[in-house]
Amino acid sequence: MCGRRAHALEAMREQITAAGGRVFAVPADLARREDVGRLTETIRGRIGRLDVLVNNAGILGAHAPIAEYPDDEWDAVIAANLTAVFRLTKAVLPLMPRGGSIINVSSSVGRIGRAGWGAYSVSKFGVEGLSQVLAAELRERGVRVNTVNPGGTRTAMRAAAYPDEDPRTLPSPDDVTPLFVYLASDESTGVTGRAFDARGWTPSPEAAAAARLTSS
Repeated sequence: MCGRRAHALEAMREQITAAGGRVFAVPADLARREDVGRLTETIRGRIGRLDVLVNNAGILGAHAPIAEYPDDEWDAVIAANLTAVFRLTKAVLPLMPRGGSIINVSSSVGRIGRAGWGAYSVSKFGVEGLSQVLAAELRERGVRVNTVNPGGTRTAMRAAAYPDEDPRTLPSPDDVTPLFVYLASDESTGVTGRAFDARGWTPSPEAAAAARLTSS
């Protein structure tokens, strides 16, 4: 796993290790080309392959109309939320075997534009488009690509976007992970080019069968 804050990564690594898991953490800012290269080489050297990639890194940016949107903030949001997804995915593709899965985190404002969401909304529309292109290009290789809209979730980014919202009314990140687990597992083999909503999704055999049918 990777992230910009080394102390937060180490705390999560300790938590996972204490629960019996195995993980290594690499501090990296995915908006920086050199960090993407270093992360890729670390994966190549320590594991040699990458079966699942979850592109979850992102920043919110300004909440402002396009006519007033700061240029520097636009560049930063697009770099972190869209260009980083392109660069990291491109870099690790040679490490992905047949059966690999790429899961790109999207948003409801990346499917229907909403006033005031600026670069964040545009970047997530870009993630949706990039995912569709990748799904079409990688289908024959047997690597599947899907997007997940987590919906309103109890996170710091959500609190920044909706400061007056009571976080107790929202699901926790743990509540939306079953869909990610499904898309990372062999249960979703053949499911590609789909845009999923995590809220309300259940990992039932019926849902898996319906997803396969729709994607075929």
